Amino acid sequence: MASNRKALLPRTVARRAALAAAGKKGIDVIVLDVRKATDFTDFFVICTGAVDVHVRAIRDAVEEALFKAGWKPLSTEGEEQSRWILMDYVDIVVHIFQPDARGYYALERLWGDAPRMKIKGLEE
Repeated sequence: MASNRKALLPRTVARRAALAAAGKKGIDVIVLDVRKATDFTDFFVICTGAVDVHVRAIRDAVEEALFKAGWKPLSTEGEEQSRWILMDYVDIVVHIFQPDARGYYALERLWGDAPRMKIKGLEE
């Protein structure tokens, strides 16, 4: 299977990841454009799953959507406890939290200067 990874811009892939998370009822799904704030990635996709099973279902949906687009994660961390799953796609980093972990790590505050990307199809 030929990869179309280079054909899709990271912005488009971040949008697909966010919509996949929302499709599994991810809570408060946002995309932060961190290109001006860091050099290790372009976009953070952040969302919350209610419990560990929900977090894993969101992870599966994101992984499937991005795999279909030709993108595979470089690494995935946090799958055993499912309080915070981090999926590293190099240009995109997907963070899927349980509510307490999202509040504790507060990535939105930590990266507060990063603009939020508007995504058609996501409720704001």
